[in-house]
Amino acid sequence: MKKRTTLGKTLKPHWVWAIALGSSIGWGAFVQPLNWMSTSGPMGAIIGFIIGALLMMIIAVSYGFLINMFPVSGGEFAYTYYSLGRTHAFISGWFLTLGYTCIVALNASALALMFKYVFPNILENFFMYEIAGWDVYLVEIIIATLALIIFGYFNIRGSSFSGRIQFIFCVVMVGAVVVISLMTGIHSEAGLANIQPLFPSKTTTIGAILSIVAIAPWAYVGFDNIPQAAEEFDFSSKKAFRLIIIALAFAALLYSLMILSTAMASPWEELAREGHLWGTGIAIQRLLGTVGLVILVIALTMGIFTGLNGFIVSTSRLLFAMSRAKFIPAAFSSLHPKYKTPYTSIIFTVVVSMIAPWLGRQALTWIVDMSSVGVTIAYFYTCYTAYYMFRGNQSNEIESGKTSFLIKKVFAGFGVLSSIIFLGLLLIPGSPAYLGVESRVALIVWVIIGIILYITKRKDLNTIPKEELDYLILGEDGVKFINGK
Repeated sequence: MKKRTTLGKTLKPHWVWAIALGSSIGWGAFVQPLNWMSTSGPMGAIIGFIIGALLMMIIAVSYGFLINMFPVSGGEFAYTYYSLGRTHAFISGWFLTLGYTCIVALNASALALMFKYVFPNILENFFMYEIAGWDVYLVEIIIATLALIIFGYFNIRGSSFSGRIQFIFCVVMVGAVVVISLMTGIHSEAGLANIQPLFPSKTTTIGAILSIVAIAPWAYVGFDNIPQAAEEFDFSSKKAFRLIIIALAFAALLYSLMILSTAMASPWEELAREGHLWGTGIAIQRLLGTVGLVILVIALTMGIFTGLNGFIVSTSRLLFAMSRAKFIPAAFSSLHPKYKTPYTSIIFTVVVSMIAPWLGRQALTWIVDMSSVGVTIAYFYTCYTAYYMFRGNQSNEIESGKTSFLIKKVFAGFGVLSSIIFLGLLLIPGSPAYLGVESRVALIVWVIIGIILYITKRKDLNTIPKEELDYLILGEDGVKFINGK
């Protein structure tokens, strides 16, 4: 059997933490607070994000366990293969590819949106056309494209290089949020009176909270980038769970601080009625002036950079793993002759994401909303796999203590249930987070494309012996575990 291609072990623990946190935060924490408050009120949004983080932590128990058992690139794709086989592995990988690529694209377009607010006279030049009510300018396409090229190059240079800059960006981002929160908290014109009412008047308290809980898979997607990079850890994979929990806790805190800062800076209902492109930017600028806005722009820029970098890492590793298993063309698992990175997968991710700025912001948002379904499906598969591994009397093979075994089995079961609840909130008509028509259409199109692709590959996949696939997807340690050695 031909030896499988592997990636070098170059990622340090604090870099991996930064990949998870930076990917979880992205641009949303700095652009969306007013939109979230309009839907759920300040307290509804904060409670929703805290509940969402706790649910993600429940799901993270399964991730931590499976990363330790199978420290290979591919993450959910590999876990699903172990428990449910080839077809479900393809489904998991297919939806994850969609979710990750969309978030890369959205972060690139978010950078252009920031320029549109801060430097409107520069960005709004060379008008091209309008899509779904959104004006598309050549300058914003150029900005988004350049950002993608730069971060694609960073990733080709090596995971150690991209991990190091990710950590630096995260430290700057966290520092900027803390400074904004402190400046807002001590300002004489800001105060808790501005956050009234705590919940919107047009919906129930539970409905307001659930509408935020429903977007938790989107808001916190990024902690699951850790398993995608597991093959490159230069430390014990047992540390992965702790890194995920710390990243989720930081993410929940940053989301809450930005919502609270926006609400305290200006009465949020009045601000919402004014209909600004960037409500948080307006609120902070009115209260703290140019200095406050500059700090917010720094935080937003770092959030965008960490999202771009983190999801290029995860998307390329997922494509690498699927290619190594022969689910997609072999080119995607080829390594750069000098830097030993999956450069074809990185270039593919960047090029596909370059399409997004041409579609306009609104059209891309529909696709990203739909991609939340794909991420949630991956969560479900991961938790199911963990539960599957704790079945019967396998505790002696996996865990030394029965108490630990039972606790993790319960958490895995709750993770499965949480994933189903998330899917229900997104797909059941009447739910406060039910996908819009455009997002549902995009989801159907993606499913049809996936079915066509799988049908064309199914015959070839079925000719690969199970023993070979086990080795290609799960690695030598995974094969030993399967064989009970």
